[in-house]
Amino acid sequence: MIEKLDAAGRARLAAECPAWRMAEGGRDAIIRKVRFRDFSEAWGFMARVALLAEAQDHHPEWSNVWNRVEILLSTHDAGGLSERDLRLATAIDALLPPDAVG
Repeated sequence: MIEKLDAAGRARLAAECPAWRMAEGGRDAIIRKVRFRDFSEAWGFMARVALLAEAQDHHPEWSNVWNRVEILLSTHDAGGLSERDLRLATAIDALLPPDAVG
């Protein structure tokens, strides 16, 4: 069974992934919204994240509208945030181009 993040893990999440915010509505999840120069750059980013997520066997909930991508991470098997979310959020951040906003 995958364990939910404890207080120390949540503190690491805030320190290591400062651009991620807690999801609204009481859901134990983190969210990040990113804007790119255009649709092609946003779609390319999503393709890279998809390959990363597949390799980690941990898949985000997300949406894309033109140059905007919204990513939500939570571990369904844990009933909330887990180390898997921290690991994927960190890896996603490393994929972002320097001029991405958000």
